[in-house]
Amino acid sequence: MHRWGLPIALLFLLAPTPAARPALAAEHHAAPAAVAPAEAQARLEAGNQRLVSGKLQYPHSDAAWRAGLIGSQHPFATILGCSDSRVPLERLFDQGFGDLFVIRVAGNVAEADELGSIEYAANHLGVRFVLVLGHEQCGAVSAALASASDRAHEASDIQSLLAHIEPALTSLPAGLEPAERVHRAVEANVRQSVRVLRGSPVLKARVDRGDIVVAGAVYELETGRVRWLRE
Repeated sequence: MHRWGLPIALLFLLAPTPAARPALAAEHHAAPAAVAPAEAQARLEAGNQRLVSGKLQYPHSDAAWRAGLIGSQHPFATILGCSDSRVPLERLFDQGFGDLFVIRVAGNVAEADELGSIEYAANHLGVRFVLVLGHEQCGAVSAALASASDRAHEASDIQSLLAHIEPALTSLPAGLEPAERVHRAVEANVRQSVRVLRGSPVLKARVDRGDIVVAGAVYELETGRVRWLRE
């Protein structure tokens, strides 16, 4: 099985034939220049503001636009977010088909599969802006805050996922009220994933020189607002 989910033989069958390639090339313009990190963040901020204000545009969704994506994709940002059904990433930022390269996993953890996907977007799609997006009242983070005995009934794979979140929670102050504890834990978990991505051997040099930016933010379920985290 090919790493991206299709047998290699099937990938060859799906590839355009040599005779078809010139026609495909004629239908598509040259790949656009990679979007600068500051511009990518500005687009996300503007899209989220449209959500908050109730002025969604639902861009890049018509049949003609989708047809233009058949041969290639050029997303302007990568987002690592939570699998929570209340956090649909394209909708939060009012973006359409082909705009965002999205990875979703419970607790927005950055482990091997997530890293590989993000590195693919950087190396092969030219994406220069990566956002780790957590959200308030995250169930995975709340579960990671529970004691080991309370988590013992969970399936082993769930416990393994929660173990990836635990290191982010060690610096939380004692005596916090439950809601404040979860609030701070969500932010700490986002920052942990940001650190992991910035330290990736594949990305680190490009992050250090500013060619790629990795940022963190939290989505507020009550307001619809994305709150960007400071360093």
